[in-house]
Amino acid sequence: MSIFFHEQLYRTSEIMAKIKDFSITICGAGALGANITENLARSGFTKLRAIDRDRIEERNLSTQPYYRSDVGAFKAKILANSLYRALGVTVDAQTKELTATNAAQLISLNSLVIDTFDNSIARKAVKDYCENAHLPCLHVGLAGDYAEVIWNQEYRVPSPANDDVCDYPLARNLVTLAVAVACETIVTFVATGKQNNFTVTLADLVIHSYC
Repeated sequence: MSIFFHEQLYRTSEIMAKIKDFSITICGAGALGANITENLARSGFTKLRAIDRDRIEERNLSTQPYYRSDVGAFKAKILANSLYRALGVTVDAQTKELTATNAAQLISLNSLVIDTFDNSIARKAVKDYCENAHLPCLHVGLAGDYAEVIWNQEYRVPSPANDDVCDYPLARNLVTLAVAVACETIVTFVATGKQNNFTVTLADLVIHSYC
């Protein structure tokens, strides 16, 4: 029986075939990026690349799929190892900092790009590269009790004012809600080509179409 038996019953074999052969580059392996990568792998995606230069810290453990024994290791490498052990899915882990100068080398030309970076400089590098290369790019971000899932055409890079703030409030439930919305948006795009934009607020548990 296939690992993705239940998913196939829900999605249909035609959509699962599209998912299996569709390549995605996830920029960031933190609260959003790591959980999105895991969700996609467990939904049937097998051509995944994860880009993140950071190492795991203890404070990451409540919102990211890592363990105490992983503290100090590269996030992208541990994520790739974990998903290979769980599913046999090979994630291409890139433990590098993505910049405007190396974006072309790190982002595959045939990919859908998912931006989950936690700083404005990297987000702008992703946005600009994808715009110039005509690549579809979905930005997923969090702030307070708010999350957004927005395609490149509508996305505005946030101010870098809080880029260096390490101690910020973050609820696990907002992370998991945003990840679910983002992953369903990705599957919809792969299946139909449709690009849906959403905003999410945890305080009132509302998901709105962004327009």
